[in-house]
Amino acid sequence: MPFVTRHCGLDPQSPANGDSWVVLSPIEQRIKQKIEAVGTPLKDWDIQINYGIKTGYNDAFIISGEKRKELIEQDPKSAEIIRPILRGRDIKRYGYDFADLYLLFIPWHFPLQNDATIQGASEKAEQVFEKQYPAIYNHLLKYKKELSARNKAETGIRYEWYALQRWGANYWEDFYRQKIVWKRVGSILRFGYDENDMMCLDSTCFATGHHIKYLTALLNSKLCNYMLQDSPKTGTGDLLISVQAIEPICIPIPSKNIEHQIDALLQNKDYQAIDKVVYELYGLTEEEINVVEDLS
Repeated sequence: MPFVTRHCGLDPQSPANGDSWVVLSPIEQRIKQKIEAVGTPLKDWDIQINYGIKTGYNDAFIISGEKRKELIEQDPKSAEIIRPILRGRDIKRYGYDFADLYLLFIPWHFPLQNDATIQGASEKAEQVFEKQYPAIYNHLLKYKKELSARNKAETGIRYEWYALQRWGANYWEDFYRQKIVWKRVGSILRFGYDENDMMCLDSTCFATGHHIKYLTALLNSKLCNYMLQDSPKTGTGDLLISVQAIEPICIPIPSKNIEHQIDALLQNKDYQAIDKVVYELYGLTEEEINVVEDLS
């Protein structure tokens, strides 16, 4: 007889996380029990999961490859703060399609962001920015009206009009590590692997830490797709794969042999074989596998 419970890896004592109660059949309940018995919730892994950067006004901060070239030609120093950027739509399974777009990476109080005495929007910082990076300053100056109107409780008060709205102050260096990147909202789940120091917009989340290639493979598997189907949804039915949705997912911490096996399959792009290994890791029967593949 079916009974009510929460789905794979979600804490039944935490109704505040926004997910709904669902009815699981006996076989789904067995799958859930196996997943939780074998896997460790990602929140307990040695990884860091964060949101991408929020510009507050993409038209000013996101530039094309052609514009990048133009700014660097005007002032070679511009290259120091222009970074390749990924949007949610660029993410593919296991990788991404780079759209030749770049971010003007400008923290609060830039270029005096390391001066702990600066507590709010700084005219001094703006003067130094204009002097040191004139091409980028003049580019942003064209958008000053729009940038100043972003968040009136913060812009021009907590940070300067030319700075990013949220720049990952506590984790921006993680963008320069190998990472998994995924689109936060969508109907199709895709987890891309990056080792090219790409930055990411807030339409994505990303994870850094240990076993990143292995986790990319597992998260792209049919079984993890099945686990994520009960994530919160938008009004149009798209999945919301936020930090809170990812953290409860139960994945086995790999042995060296399993990690090497997954890595070899990734190199050969043998994704069907990865699914098979994942099913074996969790000890699923053929009947349970059929349920996963029907529902994922």
